[in-house]
Amino acid sequence: MPLRETVARADADRAAGRVPIARQRLRGLISSFPHDLALRRRLAEVYRLYGDAAEAGRWMYLEEDRSASETAAFEARYGSPGWRMRALAWHGPEAKAATAFAQGQLVAVRTACAEELGHRVDWDDPASYRDELKGEHEAPSEPWTVGGVLAGVGCLVAALAFLAIWVNGVVALFG
Repeated sequence: MPLRETVARADADRAAGRVPIARQRLRGLISSFPHDLALRRRLAEVYRLYGDAAEAGRWMYLEEDRSASETAAFEARYGSPGWRMRALAWHGPEAKAATAFAQGQLVAVRTACAEELGHRVDWDDPASYRDELKGEHEAPSEPWTVGGVLAGVGCLVAALAFLAIWVNGVVALFG
């Protein structure tokens, strides 16, 4: 599906209240078009609807007009340069960045990661900064959602119902 059509669908999904679908479409587009800052900005807007400042900060990190509080939340959640490199989902040289500010941010994150690890790291080679990811930093997690909690409770109820039916069957068979 062409970029414009997918963006239009994501916008329509968001307008219709289908925010998770809009988020999924935009995340897919960013993986295909990592240099498109407008897509990153749209995804940040979606995360603001969730109230997730860290993820909004993640996707606005390369923008000069980013929110200081969102940037701080992103940097706190992704506490090391290696985690930030992974989270930014950038591919290719920093020179592909659309703005000088974005290019500077990417260089700063990569340089900080290289200094921390003591060797060269590259956006296109996650193995070059993967060692750092095994360290003391915990993998970031998504915030709990009502849908996720309800799904977990539903699975638990289904498992308990299955167990009750099984126990009833064993008792009836041998009782």
